[in-house]
Amino acid sequence: MILNRNMMASMHDDPPILVCADLQTEYVTEGRSHVITDAEAITSRCLELMTLWRENLWPVMHLKRIAQAAWFNPASKLTDWIAELKPRPGELAFEHPLPSAYSSTRFAEYMSNMKNIRCVLLGFSLDETILSTVVDGFHRSHRYQVVSDAVACRRPGVGDPVSYKLAVVRVIGNYAGIQGSRDLVGASGKIAV
Repeated sequence: MILNRNMMASMHDDPPILVCADLQTEYVTEGRSHVITDAEAITSRCLELMTLWRENLWPVMHLKRIAQAAWFNPASKLTDWIAELKPRPGELAFEHPLPSAYSSTRFAEYMSNMKNIRCVLLGFSLDETILSTVVDGFHRSHRYQVVSDAVACRRPGVGDPVSYKLAVVRVIGNYAGIQGSRDLVGASGKIAV
């Protein structure tokens, strides 16, 4: 488990924003090139964390990939949210054309206007959206914590998917804190970020 000491919060800090990355049907549709093999387990964990954040009235933000490439046509239903994980009224949602959420002008402006913000990141596209957003955020002094068991990447072209995910998580650990969901939320329901 990799922990970034700068990510640890005092009891007086506001709760971190839960950032839900690319929870779209493209990633759970069999036969698609971006299908995620362990999508059911990941979506279940994402839903658990979203429910915790929502029950405590903590802030939740959603990212949606809308690339103009043929495989991610924004007019296609495949870019829609997964039904049980879609944004609720009052939750922010940002569409980003490139892998990094910072490619959304609205997202970049929002984040630059927030002071001392902490974000917990989960969702799909670990090797694209999550990696590039964390790196871009790091260079802007934004603090991210990635929930290692609530993120997934699409099936790699070659090699073992588990080893590939572990390698991507290790790279992300250079730019963000890495924490499992059990360590993120203790038995008391208090977050440890």
